Amino acid sequence: MAKNPDPNLALSNLHGVTRSLDDWATIFNLAIVMVPARTEATAWNSVIERIFATLGDSDVRTMVWVPSTPAIARRILGALVDRYLVLCDPDQTLATSLGIERLPAFVHLRQDTTLVGAAQGWSPTEWQKVADEIARHVHWSSPMIAAANGPSATPGWKI
Repeated sequence: MAKNPDPNLALSNLHGVTRSLDDWATIFNLAIVMVPARTEATAWNSVIERIFATLGDSDVRTMVWVPSTPAIARRILGALVDRYLVLCDPDQTLATSLGIERLPAFVHLRQDTTLVGAAQGWSPTEWQKVADEIARHVHWSSPMIAAANGPSATPGWKI
């Protein structure tokens, strides 16, 4: 079951910049799309783009988390790595700290890093609930999570 993470957890972005989770959330709430380090994760790239297209200009910092190295994150995300904030976490410390057990996942953290909501596995309905809560919280439009060409519902992969 998802829980509040350790705010002092050190996380590095794709370019090797390391900050605590609390520092990544200094100004904004966090919307974190967590994808598995598997080639199948490319199916969620269109979902990531829809989330960023709507929330990118809002008062929430949207980021992608990959439990692997920058090289694997680049293979999974392709050109998205040049457009979005990508965190690489080969030791899966963020997922462990959050109590996330299945990927993909969509997580909303307040500015103080407390957990607001999380959806584990791929249920467009559950992800939409997280997106709607983020939108309500930041007084913004909610991204449309599901799409006709999107991935099929799945419990996801165990971490």
